[in-house]
Amino acid sequence: MIARCAMRLAFAFVLFLFPAALSANLWAQSADDVHIVPRQQSSHSAAPSEVDLNSRPLHVDVNLVLVPVTVTDAMNHPVLSLRAQDFTLYEDQEQQQIRYFSHQDVPISVGLVLDCSASMKNKIEYERQALAEFFNNANSNDEYFAVTVSNKPRLIASSEDSFGTLEDRLAASPPRGRTALFDAIYLAIAKMRSAHYQRRALLIISDGGDNTSRYTRDEIKKVIEEADVLTYAIGIFDEEPIPLLKSFEERMGRDWLSELTDVSGGRTIAADDRRRIPEIAAMVSRELRSEYVLGYRPGELSRNGKWRKITVKVAQPSAATRLQVHYKEGYRAPLE
Repeated sequence: MIARCAMRLAFAFVLFLFPAALSANLWAQSADDVHIVPRQQSSHSAAPSEVDLNSRPLHVDVNLVLVPVTVTDAMNHPVLSLRAQDFTLYEDQEQQQIRYFSHQDVPISVGLVLDCSASMKNKIEYERQALAEFFNNANSNDEYFAVTVSNKPRLIASSEDSFGTLEDRLAASPPRGRTALFDAIYLAIAKMRSAHYQRRALLIISDGGDNTSRYTRDEIKKVIEEADVLTYAIGIFDEEPIPLLKSFEERMGRDWLSELTDVSGGRTIAADDRRRIPEIAAMVSRELRSEYVLGYRPGELSRNGKWRKITVKVAQPSAATRLQVHYKEGYRAPLE
């Protein structure tokens, strides 16, 4: 009995930063091998089984930590040609051996959080164009849903609806009311619990202001941190209205959005010119197709609930060309 319990504890421990769909062959690899999955276009004939995120999402059956990483150049273009040996990974300043490396384009579940509050009156048309560009660059097998932001969040489209239906419903949602952005993000994260695919992402299009949510920024930041949902935002920070006439929430929008996206391993991309919103949406869609996943086994297996810091570095091609690395910078170990 004691031996059986010990075996269960040994295999139950895991810290899982990104619930990627992994081949069963991974678990058959030698501990000294790097299992490399080449980048390929997915052709799924059947969807993976649904994952229950009501349980803690950082658990699987082996002690492997998976870290999703995106790499961009100075022009914010995804860098797609890197190999496992181009990355160096640390946990709490201790270098880790990369035992798993993947670069695949597989379907994902995407939640869209679309600001339709009064502050978007002169920007809503670009938001609609952004949706078209996002889907033009997406995987045709992706699952998606959309939540609008106004006085209250509202689910306007789910995976059963066509893109045309989403466009029609967004067109029928004229900008008005206050901005319950944090409540809308909470609703989107909750909706992710029933997502079809194991890879999950949010895209927020907003000026970042919030002036009527029940949830606070700190509460939503914690929700995002624990949900393992890669979160991007297109921040609309152009100069209209005149900066001095902007509300406090509008002025703080850039910092607030960045705080929320950074904890997920995603990022906020500023649209200082609203005409760039569709272009940025297309870039985010391509970037979601371009993730690397690095896996390692942590040396310290204690289940103490402490925060463990992750650092990922990438070999720079030259002093003149600097690559940017985006990833979730840590996780909290589970408790006994």
